[in-house]
Amino acid sequence: MSDLLFSVADQVVLVSGGSRGIGSALAEGFARRDARVVIAGREKATLDETARSITGSRYPVATLVCDVSKPEDVNRTVGDVLSQYGRIDTLLNVAGVNKRKRVEDYSMEEYDWILNINQRGAFAMAQAVGRYMVGRKAGNIINVDSLNTYAPLKGVTPYAMSKGAISMMTRGMATEWGPHGVRVNAIAPGFFPTALSKKLWKEPQMQKWAGEVTPLGRLGDVKELVGATVFLASPAAGYVTGQIIRIDGGITAGINWPIEL
Repeated sequence: MSDLLFSVADQVVLVSGGSRGIGSALAEGFARRDARVVIAGREKATLDETARSITGSRYPVATLVCDVSKPEDVNRTVGDVLSQYGRIDTLLNVAGVNKRKRVEDYSMEEYDWILNINQRGAFAMAQAVGRYMVGRKAGNIINVDSLNTYAPLKGVTPYAMSKGAISMMTRGMATEWGPHGVRVNAIAPGFFPTALSKKLWKEPQMQKWAGEVTPLGRLGDVKELVGATVFLASPAAGYVTGQIIRIDGGITAGINWPIEL
């Protein structure tokens, strides 16, 4: 990186939910820009496979097993990173799950599963890392919001609810921790095929619909989330906090309707 303004080199970056999908893409993006990346997730085999797949980085990607719905896992993971590296510069707070159903068909167990990981787990991870950052008077947290906080899609109401909480958590933490030198922002992806959604986006009618409602006319590639996230973690965003950057191909810019101009 010739311009240090946008550099994340040598940062210690913890990626919660880093074994697949968005988390894996961000981990690779930071690792290839010479950050010291630690990915955390629930499955050791998947974590190890992801770490091996990330090449072209100065430092090997480290792995830690962590279920963010368990506070003891979160505290142990943060403690292990601090013990090994001495600091955490950036937290990428990505871990999340979803299940598509009608509102009336969700069991309370399914509801708890979604909220415990997406909302409670994200809060626990940000809190544990933020507590350290506040003491250090420096740090950067980037949460993962969603298109659903602009307009909820049918069939994912608990997920949309959990991401609505992420929006408020991002702003609330930014407000409280800003005086301590800690920045908190979020990215809000639009339609990106991931391990959670690639089956859905393989359907021709879904691809056609996404192209019609997205001004850029296509689905996103998870690698296209890296640039904005690196920016938020870099010195270039030193005066940016409490913001949600929507990376959605323009979906939230307006409403596309079927008329010819």
